[in-house]
Amino acid sequence: MRRAQIGVWAAAAAPLLLMAPGLRSADFDDCAAVLNLLGRLTGVAGLSCLLVAAILSCRVPGVDRPFGGLTKLWKTHHRLGAAALLLLLLHPPLLALSAAGASLTAAADVLIPPQGDWGTWLGWVALLALMIFLAPGFAFFGEPEYQRWRRLHRLSALAVAAAVAHAAWFGRTLPAAASMAIWIVLASGAIVAVAWRLVFARRSGQLRYVVEQAQAWANNVVELSLRPRGRRLDYAAGQFVYLTPFDTSLAAGCGEEHPYTLSSAPGESVLRVAIKALGDATHAIQSIAPGTEVGIEGPYGDFFPRGETADPELWIAGGIGIAPFLGRMRELAARGAALDGHLVYCVQDPARAHFVDELEQLAARVPGMQLTLHFFYRNGPLDTDFLVRHCKDYVRRRAYICGPEPLIALAADLLVRAGVANNRIVTEEFTLL
Repeated sequence: MRRAQIGVWAAAAAPLLLMAPGLRSADFDDCAAVLNLLGRLTGVAGLSCLLVAAILSCRVPGVDRPFGGLTKLWKTHHRLGAAALLLLLLHPPLLALSAAGASLTAAADVLIPPQGDWGTWLGWVALLALMIFLAPGFAFFGEPEYQRWRRLHRLSALAVAAAVAHAAWFGRTLPAAASMAIWIVLASGAIVAVAWRLVFARRSGQLRYVVEQAQAWANNVVELSLRPRGRRLDYAAGQFVYLTPFDTSLAAGCGEEHPYTLSSAPGESVLRVAIKALGDATHAIQSIAPGTEVGIEGPYGDFFPRGETADPELWIAGGIGIAPFLGRMRELAARGAALDGHLVYCVQDPARAHFVDELEQLAARVPGMQLTLHFFYRNGPLDTDFLVRHCKDYVRRRAYICGPEPLIALAADLLVRAGVANNRIVTEEFTLL
């Protein structure tokens, strides 16, 4: 993960390194020259961050694994996008302040370019598109509506195209040969990634499945069993997919993709997905009709280790976050494998303890596996005393946490304060995926 992160930020910084040979003493002569240099520097750095962020948006299965899963890759993508926006917001005012040393008219021409100055107008188009599609992702604006946020992200194609054209128009900051090479490489990667995501992914990257059964575990939880229409998905326990239903009778969500964790074990004849009603689309899919065709894209995530491991494990699940653990227990039971594992399943009350009967049966079939139920209404929030009482050696275990964000934050904080190293805590959340 660390190497992947370093590689991505190094790629974003590469154009800045290429600027160094072109710097002259005149760039530091006075305040106007320094402001001009900073304006050019923020422009180059902002465009570079934007292009690398666009490359990471391709969402090709497997590309996320070096980052520790798609969730963590997406966080890097979001940070690059935020850096691009902040840097490019600084770019025009710095250049305008630099030009103000000559005259106020020159400064005004930077901010409000005269008619026919298409290169500068392209820059403003890029910045405006960037502001529109990135701003809702900032916490200041509150939690965005998921599908609206996804649609706004399509403006990324316009922002990338206009920003690259603007850089080509004024490409005098980097040496000519270096400028041509670095922007062609980054822009080509960004264009291919955006084109794949917006145009070709659904046609070429989706597998088609049919709903064989929709088993209701509660009035707001359903587990879909899906039969492949052609090639099967190859996946590991704990991974997730994007599922797109094509049932036009659904009250909401037809044609919309949403991420869901796989609850089936690799090798099963069907693909199983556990879904809790958390919004309009997930509520509507509770009543999806058998025989409905769905699209499956993935798999994504890198939650559990691949292959055998000697590390004892602590699993903390909340609500529908039980799905990856259910899939892994099903896999272990099917293989007759043992695991020194302890699952703490956190729910509000017994009525919300979904799959608990099967979990108890699976725990009995997996040597070394233990199951503990934590009820919020009875035990209060999960705390150290509860963990010590039910799993005395929890601090020496590698921890895996999946569930609502408050539970993830609480459990991770408890473990860190107890002395568990951060690199021994694995979390899975689905914020703006």
